[in-house]
Amino acid sequence: MTLPRFKPERPSGYFPTVVFFLLLAIPAAALGQPDDRLRSLAADESATLLDTLKELVSIESGSRDLEGLDRLGALVAARLGALGGSPEVVEPHEVYRMEDTPEKIGKLVRATFAGDGAKKILLLAHMDTVYSRGMGAEQPFRVDGGRAYGLGIADDKQGIAVIIHALTLLKRMNFRGYGALTVVVNGDEEISSPASRALITRLAAEHDAVFSFECSYADSDKVALATSGIGSITLTVEGRASHSGMTPEAGVNALYELAHQVLQTRDLSDAATGLKLNWTLASAGTARNMIPPTAHATADVRVLRVADYDAIERRVLERIQNRLLPETKVEMKFERRRPPLEANPASRALAAHAARVYRELGRELIVDDIPEGGGTDAAFAALETKAPVLERMGLQGYGSHSANAEYVLLDSIAPRLYLIARLIMELSQER
Repeated sequence: MTLPRFKPERPSGYFPTVVFFLLLAIPAAALGQPDDRLRSLAADESATLLDTLKELVSIESGSRDLEGLDRLGALVAARLGALGGSPEVVEPHEVYRMEDTPEKIGKLVRATFAGDGAKKILLLAHMDTVYSRGMGAEQPFRVDGGRAYGLGIADDKQGIAVIIHALTLLKRMNFRGYGALTVVVNGDEEISSPASRALITRLAAEHDAVFSFECSYADSDKVALATSGIGSITLTVEGRASHSGMTPEAGVNALYELAHQVLQTRDLSDAATGLKLNWTLASAGTARNMIPPTAHATADVRVLRVADYDAIERRVLERIQNRLLPETKVEMKFERRRPPLEANPASRALAAHAARVYRELGRELIVDDIPEGGGTDAAFAALETKAPVLERMGLQGYGSHSANAEYVLLDSIAPRLYLIARLIMELSQER
């Protein structure tokens, strides 16, 4: 794809040499002028976006709440269809099953907007939350001062609203210079996207740019170019039961072996590469007076590079061959729950251009290429493409995964709508 320019075009006509070089010396951002009509429309759209947020938040949609996800998916499809898209509700398939993957998974919404140009842009958000049905009463939608509160409002219903209203802006501007805009709103992000990851990866490889609309941070107005990869390790130890008071020597203590394995793999984190391995869950036995025949432990794994998954899996496998109790059987299951999002040159270039556009509004956009501890669907999008992938294109917010403190900042609505609309327009025009 043709990346955005970061210096002004050579002026047409005759310019004295000194004037020309003075122009080149001026930062590109200083030459940028806001699109006044788009700016006005973005401000006008802010109040309507709040109405959309209220509607989205009012439908509870936990990852395992299939009825709620169906209702919300139907609403999102209808809104995208009303804007001129061709929406479809997609049944889950190509499921990557992990230990906690539910038998039934929520559907996703995909909509395509056909334009008159050539560039294809993918827009990502998710409609599922971490909350159980009934918790919505604890944090209903409300506006208080400069904040809008609601269950799931930051993660990630604001992302859906931003997409809907950015598309509304383009429609009001009568802009159709893109080749295609594809919107994907999935219902399984909070459970590691088992049924949507393959589609997101495939679609991203077919597009020229990807914007993912997780929220930015209330105290840091930024976009992200990198996130951590998330994995897990489960160790299962099989021993042999016996009476712990009468014949303990006849048993093989699975708990002892598990403790040995956890201790001998506790030093595999590597600060130099950002690799983190921490044992977080453990269980053993079935009764106080029985030598435990089984034991289980789970570790949380974080990586900054896709290649690090193979290395840590190999090292743990090597370590567990050393047994404290030779009669035990130790099995390891390694899950790659999410890959890391790794910054690439195209992402850096587009993010720098986004910062320039933001300065037109008198705002500074932080471009963060240091991986965060969490993972997002943007990482699946980046797996098989060298195109730019920008994360945290949504509103500034706070309180994700909390029960009563989740909010977005109202004064971030108009700037973010302006930013995404401008980026789509300029990418489409190869500016």
